[in-house]
Amino acid sequence: MNRRQLLMLLAGAITAARALRAEQKTVSVIGWLGLGTPQAGGTRYVLAAFRQGLGEADFVEGQNVAVEYRWAEGQYDRLPALAAELVGRAVDVIVSNGGEPVAVAAKTATSSIPIVSGFGGDPVEAGLVASLARPGGNLTGFTLLSAELTAKRLELLSELVPRVGTVALLVDPNYPPSERIIRDAQEAAGEKGVSLKIMRAHTETEIDEAFSALAPLRGDALIVAASPSFGNRFDQFVTLAARHAVPAIYEWREFAEAGGLISYGTSLTGMWRQLGVYAGRILKGAKPADLPVQQPATFELVINLKTAKTLGLTVPPSILARADEVIE
Repeated sequence: MNRRQLLMLLAGAITAARALRAEQKTVSVIGWLGLGTPQAGGTRYVLAAFRQGLGEADFVEGQNVAVEYRWAEGQYDRLPALAAELVGRAVDVIVSNGGEPVAVAAKTATSSIPIVSGFGGDPVEAGLVASLARPGGNLTGFTLLSAELTAKRLELLSELVPRVGTVALLVDPNYPPSERIIRDAQEAAGEKGVSLKIMRAHTETEIDEAFSALAPLRGDALIVAASPSFGNRFDQFVTLAARHAVPAIYEWREFAEAGGLISYGTSLTGMWRQLGVYAGRILKGAKPADLPVQQPATFELVINLKTAKTLGLTVPPSILARADEVIE
């Protein structure tokens, strides 16, 4: 083989290798960093909405995009290692599911891979972005403003439950915005002249124990505070509230659809559809720094009349008139 033939052979091999890499790269890879489990109640809603958003951005899982899933199974201390695994896999974008702690783990693991996150509170206050309009860095997403709605939930519960004297607030001590939720609830309770009892629970057993403690506390009603962990336990909360005959208000409509009395908050599925769109835009070349952190424009009020009847409650016309959905 002469020199010219050798050079032509090498050039052909290089061209073929480049073509192979280009072909392999047509399938983008998303790294999913989740606090919960794939079997959790809230996960099915979240994933369905996220995949819908991806589809709107022309990406279909299993066709032109692959997803590497990592689940912390409710254990916050597992998040850093799982985030590091996704970084090691050199995914194209990381999607964090589970509020600020999961977003922090992802951002700590990488400053270069784009990150799309759902937040419960203020990501600026948490130090995750420079501002909502111009996030800067490699992270953007959507905030539910969960903590900010605590006072409104207490107001609705007071209106729904006649002569309410004591309201219990159940918070997740492992969820960073919980202290702010407590402060807001205490202020709102003071204005309403209502006694507020704080209960803390994170695990399934602790939640069971919290409901058992309601009667000794003389709790007339319950606010289930915002928490990613609570969002994965729809069935447990609804079952316990029915067993203990306690009127309870929740963050997401999925609680009311599962049999909960009332919910008030941002659309969970709406947020995750938007996050799917954002992930798709990033895969097409958009930069997180240029994508504003989205805020909810509307909030959903959902009433379950069947549950109200079981509890012996008459829903005031003022609440019915404001409801976005009434489940009968």
